[in-house]
Amino acid sequence: MKTLLRILLYLALIVWLGAEIFFPIVAAITFGTLQPDTHTAGTIVGQLIRILHGMGLVSGMVALAVMALAPAWGVYKPRAMLAPMILVVVMLACTVYSQFGIIPAMDRDRTAAGGAIDATDGSNAITAHFNKLHSRSEYVEETVLLLGLATVVLVARAETTRS
Repeated sequence: MKTLLRILLYLALIVWLGAEIFFPIVAAITFGTLQPDTHTAGTIVGQLIRILHGMGLVSGMVALAVMALAPAWGVYKPRAMLAPMILVVVMLACTVYSQFGIIPAMDRDRTAAGGAIDATDGSNAITAHFNKLHSRSEYVEETVLLLGLATVVLVARAETTRS
């Protein structure tokens, strides 16, 4: 059972972080391939980030559940799991904020701009707000990735202090 819990924890973290690492590569290739049509590229990347967030929410909940159960089943010491659990909760909060706060606001701006945000003037208030949200979205995803890497380090450290 201990091995199964560790496998579930590692798999959840691998799926989430792997997707976080791979997403910018896919986005860059999408925009590079569809260079003249940034609206279509943005639509594709928007759908992909929703999938990324879904994967992150499921993976985060699995990781959090395993981290909560692991000390009770003698897999890790309780204190060793406290910091990783806090980081995963913050990662989940960032993902929820992006999925249900930032992305819907970007969609509203895109709709208000007539569908294609890049077709509007760069000094337009709607375009400026969209760009601000896009920058915030990138920052949030980078934060999730960095917190995820820190979580992996802390879980690896917990491996060395297992009871």
